[in-house]
This record gives sequence, C-alpha cells and structure tokens, in this order.
Amino acid sequence: MVERVMQFRQLEYFVALARERHFARAASACYVSQPALSEAIRKLEHELGVPLVLRGSNFEGLTPEGERLVLWARRILADRDALEHEVTALRSGLTGELRLGVVPGAATRVALMADAFCAEHPLVRVRIESSLRSTEILDRIRRFELDAGVVYDDGLQTEGLELTRLYEERYVLVAGEGLLRDAPDPIDWSEALSLPMCLLLKGMRDRDRIDEAAAEHGLAVSPRLEADSVATLLALVGTGRWAAIVARTWFATVPAPAGARVVELQAPRLGSPVALVRTAGEPASLLARALAQTAAPLDQP
Repeated sequence: MVERVMQFRQLEYFVALARERHFARAASACYVSQPALSEAIRKLEHELGVPLVLRGSNFEGLTPEGERLVLWARRILADRDALEHEVTALRSGLTGELRLGVVPGAATRVALMADAFCAEHPLVRVRIESSLRSTEILDRIRRFELDAGVVYDDGLQTEGLELTRLYEERYVLVAGEGLLRDAPDPIDWSEALSLPMCLLLKGMRDRDRIDEAAAEHGLAVSPRLEADSVATLLALVGTGRWAAIVARTWFATVPAPAGARVVELQAPRLGSPVALVRTAGEPASLLARALAQTAAPLDQP
C-alpha cells in the first residue's frame, strides 16, 4: 500500500495549474520552477492512484478525477487559511488578504466599507475586483477564489452562502443643467428618454433594468451612445450635452459632474437590493466575517 503524505504544497500547485491552465504560468504563480511543479503534481497523482492532468505537448485539461479533486483542494486550502487567520488573530489581530468581488454599480459604496474595514483592521490587506457580475462573484466564492462579494440580491441562487443586506440601490437621471432647465424633480420617463441619452451596453444588468422600466411605460430606449463603463457615461455628462441613468451610489464618494443635476425618476422608480455575500457555515473566512460586522452599520442608502 502506498503511504500517502499529501502536502499542502502539492495541492497549491495543482490548484494553480487548474486556474492558469498552463504549466509555466502556474509555476510562475507559485514561485517555483516548472519541473518542480510538474514533479509535485506527478507525486500527487501517484499517491492518489489516479491521473489528474491530461498531458500532451502542453497542458490539455484535467481528467474527471482532477476536476473532482480541484474542488476538494480549494476547500482544504481555504480551511487551512481560515485556521491560520484564526490562530494569528488570537495572537495579534487579523492579518492576511481579504479578496472582495464587487458589482460595478456598488464600487463607490464599497470604497466606504473598505475604508472602515481597513481602519478597524490595520494589518489586513484588501484586494477589490469591481468589474464582476453577481453570478460570477457567487461562483468564485464557492470556488474559494474570493472571500466575500457585494452583489445585487434579486433572484440569485445563494444556497450554501450567507447574505447580509446592505442597502437598496436607486437609479437616477444625471444630465447637464442646460438639458434640464425647468425640468421637474422627479422627472417622468418620457421626458427623461427624450434627452440625448448615453447608457450602458445592452446585456449589462443596469441597462436591462432601465429597458424593463421604460417598457412598463410603453417607451423604447434608444441611446445615441453606449459604453461599458459608468465612468465614461459621467465623463460624457460632464460635457453638458448628454444625459445618463446611473446608480445613485456613484455619488456616495464622487460628486456629480460639474454643471450637472441629479434628479429622481418618476414611478416605477428603479431599485435593487444590494447584499454582502460570503460562505456560510464553519470554518468560515475570518476576514469575511469581520467585513460583515464592519458592513452592518453601512446599511443606510
């Protein structure tokens, strides 16, 4: 019988290979030579008695056994990290890196949350990815690639995850003062959509919500200009010649463009619940749990 002496290092190398899908890139990510990484994975295969990697002249994917093992490997490494954080916190306070995924519309609001968290836990580093969709964030949390995420909580499949409601997002019209001269606040949808409009691309969540709300009024949305970035839309509004519909939280930390007004939209007022999500159960990420405690006071819109 083969004595199994599986090491964390072998699992780290295997997870890196599954992520990078390239031996050289995986070795570089683990700060080892490619032969060392390859040999460690071969030893892991020998100890388990199954092939894990499809090999040709290059990496060709994982075997069915490899696809199963990578899920366990991620969980084992996440539990190890949680244990290390727990022990370290008992000695000197929280340390390590908090990996946080954020939907684009919540990016400025999350800046306030991250600032409060860093002030409370000065030894922790925070890495924020703010160009992800809610479903992608949930998937990466389940794969232990993120510790927590800020998502739109409407219709998501959140089994095995814990949600903390943060606030209700609202969407507003922002346009140059010259375009809104004598316009009421709130403004009706037909008047808003008659303005030279710049909006996010079709298929992006906020754009789809705008199209749905307009359709309730029997209106069609026909922007003259589309972009994949709210920052781009606000820069266009700043010229004084464009109007946009964006999440109000963009102005939580950043002022509206100079010379622009921000006005509410008449019913139906667009709104979306925003929540912090993390893995449920124990052992859970100590950093994600601490973030949830910091985020609780920030639940006002």
